[in-house]
Amino acid sequence: MTPQFASLDDMRRALAPALAEAAVWDGWTEAAVRSAAAAQGMDPDGAAFAFKDGAMAMIAAWVAAIDADMARVLPPETLAQMKIRERIRTLVQFRLDSAEPHKEALRRALAIMAMPQNAGRALKLGWASADAMWRLAGDTATDYNHYTKRLTLGSIYAATLSVFASDESQGHADTKAFLDRRIEDVMRFEKVKARLLRPREEMFSPTRMLGRLRYPSR
Repeated sequence: MTPQFASLDDMRRALAPALAEAAVWDGWTEAAVRSAAAAQGMDPDGAAFAFKDGAMAMIAAWVAAIDADMARVLPPETLAQMKIRERIRTLVQFRLDSAEPHKEALRRALAIMAMPQNAGRALKLGWASADAMWRLAGDTATDYNHYTKRLTLGSIYAATLSVFASDESQGHADTKAFLDRRIEDVMRFEKVKARLLRPREEMFSPTRMLGRLRYPSR
């Protein structure tokens, strides 16, 4: 029996995992869509219509499926006992593990996303994934930190994906080492930023200290 869906978005989400498998062989093409639909007992014509916008729509559905799986497996309460760097490392590693069985599809997706005409859509996908990770990690910032954190994590994740896509080391040790270095760099930067942005009254002031020596409080 052919599955019924309330919307095209529902169909895209349901088909995304099988589509990633098919893309290993057929690329992010209509042929992959039809192959995945047939394997899932879906109407190939309906699936092709759902992805009529092409490869980026297919990749976006795959990314959205990983986002949803990540939120289901690693909810905030599961991560709450970890230090912040461990939360981010765990979330990024989940995404890498999800992509690992479809590494060739990932390579093809990265090549498509790198095309100039797809730059805007690729940035939006990266931002959405970074935002999903920070929210699961417990971030509640609403000031400029909301944006800088997502830009930073988005760049880390994109760079790590590129390393991962070509990593042939045992257990992807090179990727894990790269990710650890990037996270440590960010943690050091955040510490420096916190000191620089500390309220003036909390910072050491030689002038204020000399004033207190000259005019001690009573």
